[in-house]
Amino acid sequence: MPSSERIYRDSVHNIIRLKLDSSEGQLVSRLIDSAEFQRLRRVRQLGLAHFAYQAAEHSRFTHSLGTFHLATRILAKLQSKYSISSDDQTAVRVAALLHDVGHGAFSHVLETILGFHHEDFTIETVLSDETEVGNLLREYSADLPSQVADIIRGTFRPMALAQLVSSQLDVDRMDYLLRDSLMTGVKYGVFDLEWIIKSIEINEADDQLYVSARGLYAVEDYLQARYYMFRQVYFHRTLRAAEIILQAILRRALWLFQSDKPVWHAPGTAFEKILCGERLGLKEHLELDDADVLYYIKQWQRSSDEILADLCRRFLNRRLFKAFDLDMEEDRRAEFVGEARRLVETRGFDPAYYFVEDRPGDIPHYFYTSDKSKPKNLIYVEDGFSRPRIREISEISSAVRGLQSEYGIHRVCFPAELTDEISALYHR
Repeated sequence: MPSSERIYRDSVHNIIRLKLDSSEGQLVSRLIDSAEFQRLRRVRQLGLAHFAYQAAEHSRFTHSLGTFHLATRILAKLQSKYSISSDDQTAVRVAALLHDVGHGAFSHVLETILGFHHEDFTIETVLSDETEVGNLLREYSADLPSQVADIIRGTFRPMALAQLVSSQLDVDRMDYLLRDSLMTGVKYGVFDLEWIIKSIEINEADDQLYVSARGLYAVEDYLQARYYMFRQVYFHRTLRAAEIILQAILRRALWLFQSDKPVWHAPGTAFEKILCGERLGLKEHLELDDADVLYYIKQWQRSSDEILADLCRRFLNRRLFKAFDLDMEEDRRAEFVGEARRLVETRGFDPAYYFVEDRPGDIPHYFYTSDKSKPKNLIYVEDGFSRPRIREISEISSAVRGLQSEYGIHRVCFPAELTDEISALYHR
């Protein structure tokens, strides 16, 4: 007799159950088994974080299952109190499962070099009639692909349900904070998940999620966890240095190929198209994962081009650049950066590849901001118990207002063997 459920043992949620005794359960099991979703096993959740945190080897696959699990739990809680159609529940659960299916190799690392955003490929994967995922969704319901795409875009209505998957307080962030904290071995990302789930409500009049008064401190804890995970883990010097070397490798390979200089590649592959500077189509994008990039780097370590070969060996053998924080007055930074770049060049390194300023971009995206022009990204909480009213969280929480203070990173990255010389330049 076939089993009526699947069991996934999970490091964060312990047991994730998938019931197979419904058409939706059968759909989800087939989506998990699809080629596009199985590919996520070969894409690391944290890109190159394992260079800094050796146990951070977890994948987008495990995170996506965890996100689906949390969406299922919160919908069950909300459905007991609010009227939510079965079609909308299915769309939310499926969107939670598939929200990362368009991620590229090493997660976010390659997006800036190759000029794409993973959400665009996710939406294309969902809507395509040439992917297993798209065909499975279409077989289940003609409307389901567009509903899932709208949830990922943030245009789905009811908006409160879309906020479960894409907002400042969503199941994606809840899962990755707990999962990344556990797998890196740090404690910054721990927060009271159970109390947040217990406290989530729907403001039906304004079509938005909110958190009841008893959940205010749990949400403050969650936002602080997110803030410190970005500062201490996602913006870690070693992780960023590894990303910078990987990006330098790709930039050098692109320059060589487009300058008609020899650079090894397999003809007729997606990587050849990358080297040509062309945007990948969906099929080609979904062919690539972390293993493909590593394969090319292993080949290029024997390149006749000394810069490409050296960068590849540094990456493979973890001989990373030194990341040096510019903790100095703003008016002195430009002078120091210029002097340091000239020093790198005089020591025989091409500064185009061996001297990089690191300014993690779009920092407000990573921390909570109360931007009224983006209502889906606002977090609302109940203020008070006797005569409660629903307000945006920073209006009543000094802890959240404190997290909105200006924060920036400015570093320079260069070969570690020049550390003493550049440090002496800094302290001069």
